[in-house]
Amino acid sequence: MDLKAHIRGIPDFPKPGILFYDISTLLRHGPAWREAMARLADMIRPHKPDLLAGIESRGFLVAAPLALELGLGFIMLRKPRKLPGLTIGLNYALEYGTDRIEMQADAVQKGQRVVLLDDLLATGGTMAAGINLLRQSGAEVPCAAALIELTFLGGRNRLDVPFEALVAYDE
Repeated sequence: MDLKAHIRGIPDFPKPGILFYDISTLLRHGPAWREAMARLADMIRPHKPDLLAGIESRGFLVAAPLALELGLGFIMLRKPRKLPGLTIGLNYALEYGTDRIEMQADAVQKGQRVVLLDDLLATGGTMAAGINLLRQSGAEVPCAAALIELTFLGGRNRLDVPFEALVAYDE
């Protein structure tokens, strides 16, 4: 099945000159979404994760059903002040400014293998921060993955773990 046929490009969103790759068309096509989860499961399973982590918010749409598929737990990496209880966080640089990502302090036990997922890898800043936050919590991060990789932005070069993607766009 050609998964790219189920991902639509929306020009000039969220601003002029940007081509947004919209996964909502993939999500609403049951057979294609099921195929995407099956393929991701096949990519992730060899890394032997104990948990899957998703980056807010579309990363949750990928990591939660994949965790269910693999019989694993799921944890959330979120924007500041969105999680209850004690949290740990990490500030990271963006092209123009900074951002912060947080997780619950007790979400990971030291030494657990956690694979980080998002819907799309662009410049890699948020995913690199997520990997560092997971390590700060005591996790081992054997790999990271996404549905889509924008290869022309070089995001995987910012990651120090193996990276998997279902589809790639070169421009």
